Amino acid sequence: MTVTQQRVRLLWFPLACCLLSVACHREDRTTTGGGNSERGRQLVAQYACTACHDIPGVRGPKGMVGPPLSGMGGRSMIAGKIPNTPQNLERWIENPQALDPNNAMPNLNVTPKDAQDIAAFLYTLR
Repeated sequence: MTVTQQRVRLLWFPLACCLLSVACHREDRTTTGGGNSERGRQLVAQYACTACHDIPGVRGPKGMVGPPLSGMGGRSMIAGKIPNTPQNLERWIENPQALDPNNAMPNLNVTPKDAQDIAAFLYTLR
């Protein structure tokens, strides 16, 4: 094996590890632990999430206080600083201040089951 071939292999290994990590993380985000996405869509309307967020597929005002939630299922971060995993998203929906005390999202006293279903719905938004 030539020196050039060895260098190419050394360069490809970190890239392959990175791509594998991203693929695994994306797989985690599509698994919602049994949440019901259709119920989650209904809950988003019930909790009036559209008062602050523009959410595709949900009737209501197109809130502009919080970011639009389109593409939430494909995002790597929640609130720009928390890894977007099902567990983190559920925790964020239940009690955002527990993950980031300085954020503007209100604690709406969402139950754990409702948070699971809302997260399942949000992961359908690609």
